[in-house]
Amino acid sequence: MPPTHLKTKVPMSDKPMMREGSDNPDLLYLLQGAEDFSEHVFPDSEPLFKSLAHRQTPHTLFITCADSRISPEMITQTRPGELFVCRNIGNIVPAYGEMLGGVSAVVEFAVLALNVRQIVICGHSDCGAMKGLASGATIADEMPTVRAWLRNAEAARSVVLARKLEEQRVVQAMIEENIRLQLTHLRTHPAVAGRLALKQLQVQGWVYDIGHGKVSVFDENAGAFESIAEARERLQQK
Repeated sequence: MPPTHLKTKVPMSDKPMMREGSDNPDLLYLLQGAEDFSEHVFPDSEPLFKSLAHRQTPHTLFITCADSRISPEMITQTRPGELFVCRNIGNIVPAYGEMLGGVSAVVEFAVLALNVRQIVICGHSDCGAMKGLASGATIADEMPTVRAWLRNAEAARSVVLARKLEEQRVVQAMIEENIRLQLTHLRTHPAVAGRLALKQLQVQGWVYDIGHGKVSVFDENAGAFESIAEARERLQQK
């Protein structure tokens, strides 16, 4: 069974308190949240946090979008210390050597220093990056870094456009094709390739549906996405 996720203790009342500034969040709102954590959440899980104070042993590198609606720990119901999380626009993993930087360093460190056993690349519905690519919209000149970054997903756009899909299906197809592409990029990283060859690492692609709270999993052998129940059955048969 997955561990119970950390929950905020409601102090002094059975009713949830409205945090001050919640109608207009600012830095004071964030400070109050940090104070609430220290006073009400941390004490209930103090042994866990003390065990994490000087070392981490995450089992999974979770690469996902920087979108504010995505909460990896909530989606997977994992505790602090279980996920090594990498977030960026479009849940992109540049092919090794193409754009060495933060994502490449995270992958290398997670695999070689932390010895993670799984890597998950998780896309999501209503992804702004994929919507922009699908529509062919030109990123404004004031965001040249974003424009350059999204070139790492351009091949996914080409594949989807070649299929001549109905307009309402294009964005979802882009989201899914981008997962396929980034999994391919991931395997070009030497650290990943080595651990995969030794069967000491597994990689998987997900798409999270924000509005329905559902995750679909990419089955690389079938070349299609499947439900969690189907993915679980497939993995148990291995």
